[in-house]
This record gives sequence, structure tokens and C-alpha cells, in this order.
Amino acid sequence: MLLDYKNNYEKITMGLLSFIPDFKEVERLKFELDWYQQEENRKLFLWRGEETQDMIAVIGVELGDEFVLLRHISINPSFRNEGISYKILEALDHHFSNQKIIGTLETAQLIIKWEQEKNKRLDLIVTDTSQEEE
Repeated sequence: MLLDYKNNYEKITMGLLSFIPDFKEVERLKFELDWYQQEENRKLFLWRGEETQDMIAVIGVELGDEFVLLRHISINPSFRNEGISYKILEALDHHFSNQKIIGTLETAQLIIKWEQEKNKRLDLIVTDTSQEEE
């Protein structure tokens, strides 16, 4: 479940962001948190795991009129390779349904893979629907 960042999530958020190699130092983490909070169009979201209900991931986005720029995504290593990044992107896509999700150099490849998977699922749905109509 995608949750808006709140100040009482600061330590959890800093812990999750620290999995990003550029954010190993506490001062850098604090700078990044402050950067997201300085402007209305910058947002942090946390992801609550379905099974544990723990905060297991964080994403940082920058909002434009027609796009959502995924700047950062960090998932607790214990929960990686479980498809959580795709679930997060699906929730983000649903939350900002009128905007296109785009990425930075670091996140663009993930978004491309997610879009390919999404298109495959849509193709399967369309194929199944057209077979049922015959």
C-alpha cells in the first residue's frame, strides 16, 4: 500500500533511502529529505508490505502537469525480487492516473520493464476477451 510521507516516518524513510549507494551518509540523507519537503511538487511515498504491514520501500517523485518523474526507489533488501517495484509502480500509476510515469537515468530502465509487463498483461486480456466473444 502506497502511503504519503509524514514526519513521524523520518527514521524509517532514512533507513530505506540509505540502501541507495549515494545516500550512505546521514547528512546526505537529511539533505534529500529536506529537498523533497521544500516544494509542493516533490513527494515521498512509503510502501507498506501486504504480509508484514511494515514499511518496506520508499519512492521519491517529482510531479509535473503531464508526468510523474520517479527520482528514487529503494526497497528493503529482504523484499527484493518479489515484484514489489512493479506493485509500487502500479499503485503510483493508479494514484496519478492522468499523468505518465517517467524516470531518471537511474529509474528509467525499471519503468521500461514495468511498462512492457503491463502491456503484455493488457495484450493477454484483450486476447482472452476477443476469444470469449467468438
